Amino acid sequence: MSLGDTMRIDGTIEECLDELNDLIAGLQHYQPTVLAVALRVHLEGLLRTLLEVKLCTPEEVRDFVRELERDALQYEAD
Repeated sequence: MSLGDTMRIDGTIEECLDELNDLIAGLQHYQPTVLAVALRVHLEGLLRTLLEVKLCTPEEVRDFVRELERDALQYEAD
């Protein structure tokens, strides 16, 4: 399954987001920058694992990271 295919799974993304939101809410005592760095480290490990078990290609990871960067910086030009 590619990273793009994940978006087509009905309900699973929303369910996972709800659980992650609950988890993040429990981490509010950390500064946002600390959370961002910790999440980056975790995401790096997840993406590396997806590559190692061949659930996605390096190009799919690059596309995913570019899209993340674009989304995160979309308001920077304003």
